[in-house]
Amino acid sequence: MKIIRSLVIIFGLSVLTVACKKSNSGQKPPPPTNNKVWPSPKGDVVGKITVGYQGWFACKGDGSPIDAWWHWSTDWGKTPTLALSGIKSWPDVRDYQDTYATGFADLGNGDPATLFSSFSDQSVDIQFSWMQQNGLDGAALQRFNPNGIEGPVRDAITAKVRTAAEKYNRKFYIMYDVSGWTNMQSEVKSDWTNKMKKYTASAAYARQNDKPVVCIWGFGFSDNNHPWSSSTCTDVIKWFKDQGCYVIGGVPAHWRDQNSDSRPGFIDTYKAFDMLSPWMVGRIGKIMDSDNFYATVNTADLGFCKANYIDYQPCVLPGDLQEKQRVHGDFMWRQFYNMKRLGAQGIYISMFDEYNEGNQIAKTAEDASMVPVGSGFVTLDEDGTACSSDYYLRLSGDGGKMFRGEIALTAVRPTAVK
Repeated sequence: MKIIRSLVIIFGLSVLTVACKKSNSGQKPPPPTNNKVWPSPKGDVVGKITVGYQGWFACKGDGSPIDAWWHWSTDWGKTPTLALSGIKSWPDVRDYQDTYATGFADLGNGDPATLFSSFSDQSVDIQFSWMQQNGLDGAALQRFNPNGIEGPVRDAITAKVRTAAEKYNRKFYIMYDVSGWTNMQSEVKSDWTNKMKKYTASAAYARQNDKPVVCIWGFGFSDNNHPWSSSTCTDVIKWFKDQGCYVIGGVPAHWRDQNSDSRPGFIDTYKAFDMLSPWMVGRIGKIMDSDNFYATVNTADLGFCKANYIDYQPCVLPGDLQEKQRVHGDFMWRQFYNMKRLGAQGIYISMFDEYNEGNQIAKTAEDASMVPVGSGFVTLDEDGTACSSDYYLRLSGDGGKMFRGEIALTAVRPTAVK
């Protein structure tokens, strides 16, 4: 009897199990309690090389709304000269049809010292063509407080960037640099709603996780130019997320430890971002510095990001040319190598056209024949190795190939200097 009763019970349970399976047929299984994925799948920033793009140069007479020597001169109302120079590196302007005479002495080759304007359609077009030629995936267009004198020209250049990105099949997204923006919390929301959001309709506007990308640079920095509380900053991040955006944070290099260049008490703000991009300009200047950051900072950063489902987009920089940091590209290549072996989700190059700080990758004077006589501008051959003016564009392109797995990981720079 016990055996028969056991068989009946087993049979009954089997029938019940089959019945339950049939009753659930056609229904989706319940969702997992945690459906987050790390890292995010490849998109327009994950798995890609993004360059920081200032687009902030203008010249008197170029037809721009600012009608000034914007960022070329320390006094925008006056023609740039050696005494009024606002830049640390001299650009190679041979590709530009429209250039503007300065007060500098002639170049070493006898040509007049002229500069380009970012307001020119041709200038933006040329620069995005360089991105395409060198396999740079996209550009983060810097946008400072648009409510002052710079606003109209920044608005105009945004439209030009969209046109060029669409033409050359590059991606772009808005990067709000909130430095010095007094009423940032309300005005950045208004600017996005009323002006910038429309650009997300462009096929060239970067998307990640099927969301338009926005970067906010400057939350948590410990200087007086970034004074907001953690709660204020977190409110802005969450607002952009509520608009359906994937939000990147341009944050201090020491964000995780919340010391040095970072304010304390900001960890919840940093954790609110979808991706973190720590700022490295001024933090490293030698190959050994990159190795030290890799071992003591970047590795732990990535571990924190993985634990909190945050993508990681470290900076890679060519180095300050005027301070002779570049060692004909070995400094920059070491960073590409370190960030690839680290397993970073994206790379942010600081910067594309930052001639003011000398850390640009855009075409730059090769030798003394291409800079104003007596100006003291350091040229790409400063360490005795002659380099073509597009050398750092090509090196960045090769770094992108290694990052994307198109060439093997190598600590040896493959880029020919000429």
